[in-house]
Amino acid sequence: MKVRVVSYNIHKCIGGVDRRYDPARTVACLEHYQPDVVLLQEVDAGARRSNGDHQATLLAEGLGLTHYAWFPNVAVRGGGSYGNAVLSRYPLDEIRNIDLTVAPKKRRSALHVACRIRHPDGHHRTVHVFNLHLGLAQYERRIQVEHFVESHPLHGLHHDTPVVIGGDLNDVWGSLASWLAPHGFAGVERRPRTFPAWAPLRALDGLYVRGAVRVDALTRGETELARRASDHRPLIADLVIG
Repeated sequence: MKVRVVSYNIHKCIGGVDRRYDPARTVACLEHYQPDVVLLQEVDAGARRSNGDHQATLLAEGLGLTHYAWFPNVAVRGGGSYGNAVLSRYPLDEIRNIDLTVAPKKRRSALHVACRIRHPDGHHRTVHVFNLHLGLAQYERRIQVEHFVESHPLHGLHHDTPVVIGGDLNDVWGSLASWLAPHGFAGVERRPRTFPAWAPLRALDGLYVRGAVRVDALTRGETELARRASDHRPLIADLVIG
């Protein structure tokens, strides 16, 4: 069974080059890839810079993904906050937020959802999805990963249970693969460069899987919208669920 997951730091729907707030452009950028599940970072709610919009709701409605979750991480000056969101074609049986903050650094977290996916043969398969936005410092990310792999519910899941983790991992030095491998996670050998969007030099965004799921393809967005809608490119993962 194939599932397409897109991870995208949307930069509050503010263009990386023109600095223009344009949620319709973000919707159009994502719509091109026809995702089943979308992992979003830097998603505003109630902030003046984004017209007070609740962007998770706005984007979910624009994409026709009726199941979604959002959790705030950082308060915005002047009101509102931003955080992570997951939009899904599939029902979400579980939703929880895992605090990954390393004091005194900025608040960070992983948003967990359990997607109930209907298999073509009629039975349902639960896929656990974790949307992460990790810190800027290497030592901070190392602590966050150590905490994450020991957190509930990940720590208690059977090794065959399909698990997907992705997001803006700020993986400047490509360290996460080696940190996650001892816990059964695998990625791809060549990680697409996603930042900055207009001329990508760094593979900051990533996706890893464990259990009865494999990555069939992992690419970055190459459209003109993908170059302009944010300061990151979207990361597109085609997965095969066992």
